[in-house]
Formats: sequence, C-alpha cells, structure tokens
Amino acid sequence: MWPAADSLFDQLALHAERIALREGARQLNYRQLLDEVSRRSAHLTQLGVQRVALALDNGIDWLLWDLAALQAGLVCVPLPGFFSTDQQRHVLDSAGVDCLLGQDSPAYRDLGFTATDAGLLLRPQPSTVELPAGTCKITYTSGTTGQPKGVCLDAHTQLQVARSLVKASAACQVERHLCVLPLATLLENIAGVYAPLLSGACVELLPMAEVGLLGASQFDLPCFLGALNRVQPNSLILLPQLLLALVSAAERGLPLPDSLRFIAVGGGRVAPQLLERADALGLPVFEGYGLSECASVVCLNTPIQRRIGSVGKPLEHLEIRLGADQEVLVKGPRLLGYLGEPATQGEWLGTGDLGHFEEGFLVLHGRKKHQFITAFGRNVNPEWVEAELAQQLPIAQAWLHGEALPANVAVLVPRLPNTSDQQLAAAVEQVNQQLPDYARVHHWLRAEQPFNASNELATSNGRLRRAALCQHYQCAIEQLMADQSSYGDA
Repeated sequence: MWPAADSLFDQLALHAERIALREGARQLNYRQLLDEVSRRSAHLTQLGVQRVALALDNGIDWLLWDLAALQAGLVCVPLPGFFSTDQQRHVLDSAGVDCLLGQDSPAYRDLGFTATDAGLLLRPQPSTVELPAGTCKITYTSGTTGQPKGVCLDAHTQLQVARSLVKASAACQVERHLCVLPLATLLENIAGVYAPLLSGACVELLPMAEVGLLGASQFDLPCFLGALNRVQPNSLILLPQLLLALVSAAERGLPLPDSLRFIAVGGGRVAPQLLERADALGLPVFEGYGLSECASVVCLNTPIQRRIGSVGKPLEHLEIRLGADQEVLVKGPRLLGYLGEPATQGEWLGTGDLGHFEEGFLVLHGRKKHQFITAFGRNVNPEWVEAELAQQLPIAQAWLHGEALPANVAVLVPRLPNTSDQQLAAAVEQVNQQLPDYARVHHWLRAEQPFNASNELATSNGRLRRAALCQHYQCAIEQLMADQSSYGDA
C-alpha cells in the first residue's frame, strides 16, 4: 500500500454500514466497498502488474479499480475518453501501462494488449522512463500541446486536498454527491470521490450518457436535469458551461431538486454575472480554482467565506502569493514531477495564471501564455491547431479563439483570393478529423484581410497579435455565437 493511503482506508472503515456507492439499483456500503477493493487489489497483485490504466465509463467499477490500485501500491493512470486515439496511445505508451481496464478493441490490441478471462487487458510492460519515487497516479492534462503531459502525484498530496475540501464544505453537510464530470478528470476524482468518501457520504455514479455529458463538448440538458431530479444530490461539481445550462434552465422554470447544498464550479473562467444570476435563483454556487500540479483544488469559495468575482481563499494545507509579474505562486503539497522530465525545483510553484488578492480572496486575470480554457474546462494551445490549419492548401493564416466559449472559433485567411468557402470548410474538416473534440474548430469566419504588421494583427516576423485579433473580431465572434445559439434554440 502507498504511504498515506492506509489512513484513507482506516477512515472508510469507520462508516461501516452507510451506503458508500450507488449506481442506479446497484449499491455498496462502506464495509462492502472495502471488501471488494481488497479482493481486486489482491487480484492485481497476483497478476504482477505495475501500472494500471482505467478506460472505463463512470461507474462503481471505475472507483473500485482506482482504490484497488491505491491499496496494492500500483501506479494508476486514468485514461480520458475525450482524448483522441493518438493521444490515448501516447498516454498508454509514455506511462508504461501493462494492465488496462476497459473494453477490448483493435486499437488496444495493436498496442500489444490481450484480453483475459478476468476482463482485464494485459501486455508485457514496455520500456519506460523511470517515475519519481512515490508516484501512485499519473494524471494527464487535456492537451495544451499536441500530446498531453503526465503529472505524477503521490497519495499524500491527493488525500491532503481531499481532507481540506471536507473541512471547507463541512457547513453544507453533504450526504449525497452526484459525479457529473468524467472520473478521469482529477477534479472529480479528488473532490467528487475521495472527499465525499472521507466524510462518510454516498457517491452517486452514473454512466456519462445518463448525466447528459458526451465527449468533451456535447451536452444533453433534459438528460442532465432528469438525473438531478432522480438522484436528488446535495452536491455537484460543474464546469462553467454546465452551470450556465443549469441556471438558464432554472430561469425558464424547469424543475430542479431542492436537495442541492453545494454546487462547486471550476475548470475555467466563470462570469460574475452568471454567479449573480445563480444567486438570484437561490442556487448554492461556489467558484474554485486549481491545477493538476497541486492535485486539483487550491482555492475555493465556501458558505462561510465567499466573494463573487473571486475563486475563493486558499485551502488550509497550502499558501499562495503573487510573483513580481502577478503570477500566482503556490507553496504546499504538489506534483512529484512531470513524466519524463526532472522534478520542479524551489518551494514555490508557478501556475502560469495572473491575479491579485482582495481581502484574502484570489481574483484571476488570465493566462500568462497563449493557451485558453474552454467553457468545458479543456486546455487548448491555439498555436497547435493553427499550425495544423495553416498546413492545409486553402488556408494561409489562422487564429483560434475559445476562451470561456462553449465552441472554438477560427478566423481564416484564404491562401488565394478566389478560395471558396466550400474549400475552407473542407480544409477545416480535414484538420478536425485529426484533433480531439475539445480542440476542434467548431465554427469559423473568413478574415477581412491578412494578418500583418501594417494592420497590427501580426508582428513583422509573422507572429499573431492575439489581443489585437480578439479586439478586432470580438463583435463578429459574439454575433456568430449568438446566431448559433438562436439556431440551436429553434
């Protein structure tokens, strides 16, 4: 068993006959949970595997295998279903996965996996880079570059965050949490599973399709509302776009459960106006902020300490300060290192986010680098997508925008004046086929003119002036999104 993990299982044992997990009609109390985890842990140990990937849909089995790997002292690698096939291959190979929990497929067989009678897929462990000592989980970012980056975490850091979250939300007396986000998302894994279990709550688990979340950017509102009203949860974790859908539904008079006590929202920028709308409806919404390098949450608004427009105060197990350039720096439990890279040095970790404090509450300004975060909480490096677009014959230049938007919008400069819209659309489709859905070009506009130094939309050496492009095309993008929204409502 990993160091620090024994304290988790000791805590779970205290709750005995309480219901721990429920998935539809299937449920396990805490005693049954521990028995099943021990059985699966022993099986993994008997197989002699070292690194276990979870490629399962949300459900009880995902969590049981996650805890079994923790108890067996193995490395667990959640495999996001919204990653492209190429990205999933990268995760499995770079992490040196020799055991895969998921459905057999030709893609997995091509990587050397063979299905067993026990429903596990096994392969000889490939040659891999050595992991930092104590690594028990490798969580991959959603792709700020072409290939996701592996963040190596130990058990202590993950459980420290979970314990702080239990204390921060104690006033809400959460007894039932519904997992809405994929369990492969570290935020849901830590805040939506470990924290409720430590407090003795029941974790409600449903397949993603049954809560209305499909892929990284498809959402079925009626399905989501149906799940809420069936389960009657006390708490949820939502991305900004999901919160917008919930608030809009409530404003239209659609029924919501009166059981909700704590709706955490994070994973991207939340407009203060949206939080004010939620307040007016009496929805208990609390914005937070975190990063994978710190095992997810680092700041959170709570019923006791809340300030709209901020991401809350730091959790009790860490400290936050600002650098000379207003970059947010974090001190406390954090990643052991990135997969294949030297461990980060120094006691203060740079987040890449800019901000300031207001009476102890952290207010974020934006990203230091060019990457943006969509309304569905996915990190996208626009330069990656723009480079792919510019490789297409009809496209000379491209700028991708998606900060806090439910869909990415590209502004395209045709290579030739007589390039047709149909040719541009075909080029975009060609690129989209190679991208994960969160990074795809969902809508595009034809540029009014090339991006160059004379119009100040690019530098003299061709680098895009992103702020200038955003200002220049802001109205056109807002109109496009409004038109798309109206079309969708129709």
